[in-house]
Amino acid sequence: MHHLKWKDIHMCSLPTNTEAVVFDCDGLLVNTEACWTVAETAIFAAHGQPFGPEQKALVIGRTVEGAGEAMAQYLGRPGAGAELAAELLERVRRELSRGAVALPGAAELVRACRAVVPIAVASNSPRELLDTALWSAGLTDCFTHSFAADEVRSPKPAPELYLTACEALGTTPQRSVAFEDSATGIASARAAGLYVAVVPSLQGADLDHDWLSTSLAEPALRDWARKLGVGTVR
Repeated sequence: MHHLKWKDIHMCSLPTNTEAVVFDCDGLLVNTEACWTVAETAIFAAHGQPFGPEQKALVIGRTVEGAGEAMAQYLGRPGAGAELAAELLERVRRELSRGAVALPGAAELVRACRAVVPIAVASNSPRELLDTALWSAGLTDCFTHSFAADEVRSPKPAPELYLTACEALGTTPQRSVAFEDSATGIASARAAGLYVAVVPSLQGADLDHDWLSTSLAEPALRDWARKLGVGTVR
């Protein structure tokens, strides 16, 4: 585990002989967290509860089912997890149908990495929402490999999504880099053995990382992508 200071974001510490790059989607590549937040806020409001950073931290990065269970516990409705998950899915589906855009620097970084090494998406969203998000942001054609939460036995924070992605890309996790935005996703990538680059969706969160920034548009990332294929893994 490497804890870098904010001043170090200008010196990208990710290995340049990385053999594969795996991206999270929601809140990292595509600005879908706004859609999720609208849906989550409505559910909390229906139960007379506010929805702010504390509540967002309970659900961010989780599967729909996991978020439903977390909301059920927080709202004092044990046993209602499946019902709340179904409501959340429907509300997010409705919000996503209006469109979501790629986050700053996402498309450029994805294309720069794809030009040199195999890339994939590993998302804790179900396939339906993942495809909608990538299509809406104009990123569908960038990925020949993508993996959704409902396609594995154990989604994030378990390592299966990242292990599956690395296997499909023909490399080992130890020679791969994951890009994440939440503690749940970071735990998954770390458990699988990948290097982890983090652009937090919730600013101020103390997250495990090998590299940390506030944006995928950070110039150090573009420099790193250009150097892929040279250097030595630490």
